[in-house]
Amino acid sequence: GAASATGYGGAASATGNRGAASATGYSGAASATGYSGAASATGNRGAAVSLGPNAKARAGKGGWITLSEWKKNSESLERITVKTVRVDGKKIKADTFYTLKGGKFVVAE
Repeated sequence: GAASATGYGGAASATGNRGAASATGYSGAASATGYSGAASATGNRGAAVSLGPNAKARAGKGGWITLSEWKKNSESLERITVKTVRVDGKKIKADTFYTLKGGKFVVAE
């Protein structure tokens, strides 16, 4: 599924495998759950949250990215951490998709 929101304070949410959520505009929020979900909040001060396995997210400068990391155990997948970072434009680049690996934010492939 895909969801999109534009304008001041818009919110978009996508669930299911490969869901994509996009929010543009001031203080927009995008969230994606499910396997390989992607969240994008490219407006000023937006927030992008993607919490499923193999997740990725991006936000504009001054925005926030929240991601989870998973590991496979003998029976299923297990979430092992959730982290949030502010997009400063230097260490975390604006409008660039990130994923969480080894507890660190890395540019998504």
